Amino acid sequence: MATKGTKATHPHAITELCEEGGRLYAHALRTGRIARTDVESAPCLMELALLQPDPDDANLLRPVPPSVALAQRLTPLEREIAERRRLSVELADAFEPFMTLSAQVTTSTHSITVLEGKERINAALNLATAQCQTEMLTIQPSNRISEHSLLLGLERDRPLIERGVRIRTLYQHTARHNPEKLAYVAQLSDGKVEYRTIDELVERLIICDESAAFIPTRDDQQVALELRHPGLVRYLIRVFEFIWGRAVPLSAGAPYETAPDGITEIQHSIAKLLVEGHVDEAIARRLGMNVRTCRAHIAKLATALGSGSRAQLGFLIAQSGILEQGH
Repeated sequence: MATKGTKATHPHAITELCEEGGRLYAHALRTGRIARTDVESAPCLMELALLQPDPDDANLLRPVPPSVALAQRLTPLEREIAERRRLSVELADAFEPFMTLSAQVTTSTHSITVLEGKERINAALNLATAQCQTEMLTIQPSNRISEHSLLLGLERDRPLIERGVRIRTLYQHTARHNPEKLAYVAQLSDGKVEYRTIDELVERLIICDESAAFIPTRDDQQVALELRHPGLVRYLIRVFEFIWGRAVPLSAGAPYETAPDGITEIQHSIAKLLVEGHVDEAIARRLGMNVRTCRAHIAKLATALGSGSRAQLGFLIAQSGILEQGH
């Protein structure tokens, strides 16, 4: 109900004419006129120009014939369609001279496509997933996922599941303590969807069937490569299967339990990277955790081995033999 002195509004498209508006418009068409007071509950009829003032009585309204109302709205649409057709012809004419040249290029030229910008990357991913019929493989290094990214992922993956595509995804162990990732997994729980975790993943990877693969080329995820060379895609599938066979199902217990030597699985992974000479920032990135958490694990590892310095810690790790115990 509109307050006194305020113009009532009832916004919606004419293609979505409300039930009350439709009933009153039909009544006006049958009777040839309708009282202004009778249409106060549906101001959309005046907003959409389906009623007009009666020239003989200011208290009455007359219906605009449906054919007239339809023509008023179709005319601008038809003009827009004609303009777009003209633009499409001009665009085809502009590219026509290059078509012959393109036909002379071998298909291998298009086996690697550089995608710049998230919009173009997402468009290519959406196309590849829409064409995926059998299986999608993904490696997702652990990081915080925004609500927007979560919704995009759900929007992309749900149609795959509905048409029976199998999805296998690899996360790092730290994903087990990431609420956003766990919420995403919970919404896609299905017999054809599997998740596993492993201590260390290097880069993101998405493979659709055996036809297309996507890998990033920059840390900011603003540039990616779309790979469609059969040999490259098959190689990346073998890499995925190698890691998958060593990963732990997400439904299994968390692989952080303390081993008999008093050192957790994640600390063994950190010890291995420390001995290889990686700095804290690099270790944190490769294990999918923040630097503060990484340093806390290093401190616990130093305490467990009785180390008093960073240099001594590397020596004690190598001397202890913990990297040879097959954790």
